[in-house]
Amino acid sequence: MNRKTGGKDQHLRELVTQLLTELGEDPAREGLRRTPERVATSLRFLTSGYSRDPREAIGDAIYREKYNEMVMVKDIDLFSLCEHHLLPFYGRCHVAYLPDGKILGLSKVPRIVEIFSRRLQVQERLTVQIADTLMEALQPLGVAVVIEALHLCMAMRGVEKQHAYTVTSAMVGVFQSDQNTRGEFLSLLRRQPGP
Repeated sequence: MNRKTGGKDQHLRELVTQLLTELGEDPAREGLRRTPERVATSLRFLTSGYSRDPREAIGDAIYREKYNEMVMVKDIDLFSLCEHHLLPFYGRCHVAYLPDGKILGLSKVPRIVEIFSRRLQVQERLTVQIADTLMEALQPLGVAVVIEALHLCMAMRGVEKQHAYTVTSAMVGVFQSDQNTRGEFLSLLRRQPGP
């Protein structure tokens, strides 16, 4: 057990036990005996982004390169927890940037998405955090981020609409000011993967 979270995990397990009791369950019954431990482990994983700094994840993976066309990473799987109901939302994230003398190692884009999505979130903030981090790290001519997600807080409860996807975008720099750049991004976004 991690010493840093060991005491906190014990407290989290106790809280889950109390929650089960409040819901009318018997935490001592066979199917629930290890539930507090499993939930604590699960929540630590699902919120592990709090303990990670996106700047450290980027590290030294910024390279000087005379490449001046759009770089796009599409269909990044995304899983997060809605901060209002602690229910999952999941979908895909699409990220593009227009370099200005510097490019980023491609695997770092999904890492940035993962760090911010592994926190209690609202989709709108998540979208902006990804864009802002890339702008700060690369100082590119612009960044575009689009997230398409299904929110279980809307599908399982409330309005109970199982097929209602939420789409958010953050357009910064030339993606906001230049219609041609924005149009190219949206065109690439619609293009199916593959050769």
